[in-house]
Amino acid sequence: MTQVPQRFFDALAVRTWCGLSLRALGRAREEIDAINVYPVADGDTGTNLYLTLESAVAAVEAVFAAHELDDGAPEAADGPSLAETVGAMAHGALIGARGNSGTILAQLLRGMAQVLTARSESAHTEGPGLRLALRNAAESARQAVAHPVEGTVLTVASAAADAADDAEGDCAEVARAAYEGARAALAATPAQLPVLERAGVVDAGGHGLVTVLGALVETFTGRAPGPGVATVTHARVEPHGGVPPEASPAPGDEALAGECAATEADRRDEPAFEVIYLLEAEDAAVTRLRQRLDALGDSLVVVGGDGLWNVHVHVDDAGAAVEAGVEAGRPHRIRITHFGHGDAHTAGTGRPPRERSRRAVVAVVPGEGLARLYAEAGATTLLARPGEPPASGELVQAVRRAHAHEVVLLPNDAELRHTAAAAAEQARAEGVRVALIPTRSAVQGIAALAVHEPERRFDEDVVAMTSAAGATRYAEVTVAEHRSWTTAGICQAGDVLGLIDGDVAVIGADVTEVAATVLDRMLSAGGELVTLVLGDEAPGTVTEHLEARVREAYLAVDTVVHRGGRQGALLLVGVE
Repeated sequence: MTQVPQRFFDALAVRTWCGLSLRALGRAREEIDAINVYPVADGDTGTNLYLTLESAVAAVEAVFAAHELDDGAPEAADGPSLAETVGAMAHGALIGARGNSGTILAQLLRGMAQVLTARSESAHTEGPGLRLALRNAAESARQAVAHPVEGTVLTVASAAADAADDAEGDCAEVARAAYEGARAALAATPAQLPVLERAGVVDAGGHGLVTVLGALVETFTGRAPGPGVATVTHARVEPHGGVPPEASPAPGDEALAGECAATEADRRDEPAFEVIYLLEAEDAAVTRLRQRLDALGDSLVVVGGDGLWNVHVHVDDAGAAVEAGVEAGRPHRIRITHFGHGDAHTAGTGRPPRERSRRAVVAVVPGEGLARLYAEAGATTLLARPGEPPASGELVQAVRRAHAHEVVLLPNDAELRHTAAAAAEQARAEGVRVALIPTRSAVQGIAALAVHEPERRFDEDVVAMTSAAGATRYAEVTVAEHRSWTTAGICQAGDVLGLIDGDVAVIGADVTEVAATVLDRMLSAGGELVTLVLGDEAPGTVTEHLEARVREAYLAVDTVVHRGGRQGALLLVGVE
């Protein structure tokens, strides 16, 4: 498969690059996760890079969609400018940045955008402009990290910029030179960072950047570059970044045993929490914040500008890191992940580890009401607040909290498929048998949980739960945040939307009317049980109206109503 090459770095090239990068990271995600040993071996670098870029892609697509509404075609002459598009790319990456690697990627993209926006007198840029953008990206990313370390993505970014500086010609030549420079630097990272050399891998974040630069080459040449640098340079690595079973120390092999013991000691000395939040603050306040967070922990990266920042740090005192943000400005989208060094249930207590249960269900739920409902049914829950989906590390920690030999994982959101897959892979590497059921809504999770039987064979239980979830159609009623194209036509900000199985099916002005139309369409194909989950912001009479409608128009169909709390959607609907 070949890609139509872009001649210049313009708005369409940015869109193409972002799309190709996302697909490339999707293919490489598991491989990158598997070699993630620095700064913390938590196996989520590939996933974090993917989710960060996914947010950038969404922002770029929103810019093009807005122009489509006005112009009728994305390629219209007065479509989005280069400045608009790279600005959206940088902003999307900033607000969606995940983990240490994602935060640095966001700053790399922002550094490029700063140069390309400054050259906004032209609709596009050529080779010299791309060289300047790559140089500013590398320098701004290095400045964003409190204590830069060689042998990481920062080294790879600098090498890419150096190689680009020496390139003559158009964007294709500059991109190819940057890719080759980054590829060579990546291969050398184990010699620069002892933890990589011990594990026999290259830097995971650097591998991600090489993948993104490979997509840049494909953007301008129409073809992906040849095979990338081998990710394993000395030994095979298990998905969690640990020592493979066959490499375990044999009796009497004191040197290797000592090295493994030292590695475990190093992990115990690492900070316990990763803290990430967006921060609205002035530059002077952020300067003071950097100093305070630097004293609290390590892996400090602060990226952004113009009043909006993304803060990332590893600390033992997560509360203090958040309080520092409150003093500096207004933090939001706060995400705290426990790295889970050792057994969180027994560390430092002197008590023996509690016995694992045979099987558990771990579910992501969108509201407090559903969290209580799932917990009453015996599930371990992870609350996902609107606009703040959990990271893979949080899902892994939830699996650890379940403390079971076998775990059924219910993501309850189509957008969490990659995150949940990464978490499941890491949990399996830790010895837990995990089955991921691809539930796309919390109502499908309710159906799966209703047939869950812990005493049944694991495979049989998973099949029964998967069948129940798959037999449940799902819908939601929500409010449009902005004007956009939908499968049901153009909606305006403030319109009530009815989505069935993830696609907009109804656009209206009244919540109850839209909900009734959605329910009628779902029941037209038959059904035995309707599940309604009411959000806090929905009118209280909507469920009464829907229950009455079912009683009057659909014989032998039962209705169950739950209160979901602050779940984002006004109403969730399930039909089994």
